[in-house]
Amino acid sequence: MRLYSIEGNTQKLDGGAMFGNCPRALWSRWCPPDDLNRIPLACRAMLVIENSGRVVLFEAGIGAFFEPKFRERYGVQEREHVLMSSLAARGVSPEDVDVIVLSHLHFDHAGGVLQPFVEGAPPTLAFPKAQFIVGEEAWQRALAPHARDRASFIPELPALLEASAGLERVHGDRSDILGEGYTMHKSDGHTPGLMLTEVATPRGPVTFMGDLIPGTPWVHLPITMGYDRYPELLIDEKQRYLKTALEHSHWLFYTHDAHVAASRVERDERGRFRAADPLAEMIWEPA
Repeated sequence: MRLYSIEGNTQKLDGGAMFGNCPRALWSRWCPPDDLNRIPLACRAMLVIENSGRVVLFEAGIGAFFEPKFRERYGVQEREHVLMSSLAARGVSPEDVDVIVLSHLHFDHAGGVLQPFVEGAPPTLAFPKAQFIVGEEAWQRALAPHARDRASFIPELPALLEASAGLERVHGDRSDILGEGYTMHKSDGHTPGLMLTEVATPRGPVTFMGDLIPGTPWVHLPITMGYDRYPELLIDEKQRYLKTALEHSHWLFYTHDAHVAASRVERDERGRFRAADPLAEMIWEPA
């Protein structure tokens, strides 16, 4: 098994929105903002190439599907579909990807499954042979979003996924498509049915943390995003997972951290959780 962090398009979003009720005087130490109060964010995917040769991609970032005015509104920095060139650097073409796992269907996690924007052309999938996996509750939320998060979804995406090479809506902690070696954990604090996938690897478990813990600053227990649906629930979910990660030496994979792709967890001298052994890039290959 080989694992890689794969960089996608980057964003700049309002730091206050990304840190909820955390004061600017604190979060600006971790993520210095620009003159528009925006902080840099990655939209990072995780690539798994199994011993069998099957290629599994965890999320696809925001991609380049936005028309220009929305690209500017949401701070997307590049016009091209960066994920594609990052995959190509690992010798992977869109046709090579067998499975794409989506923690949820917000556009900054699922937009990258679409081809880049072309004026007048309808959205189309960028991975012609891929099967897609998403949690049932996250799927239902995309079909009937709340007014608070309706703008976070791509209206055309569910129909495109249903017409793809295959769609699995996961109900429990296992995926029929992925099989053994993959365990799904559910979180509701950010959005209903956020699906976090734990991957068994020779170096220990790695969990794609999605928006439960989008980066190292959010490992600190009370730190949440303004986008989170239920911040107190999210903190409780985060605490349970961090305890497990600490006890069993799990790796956490971060999609939005601008500088760190993955880390372990430790407690500081005051007993607070913090990131440990950070990796700027994940390149896990057999020795």
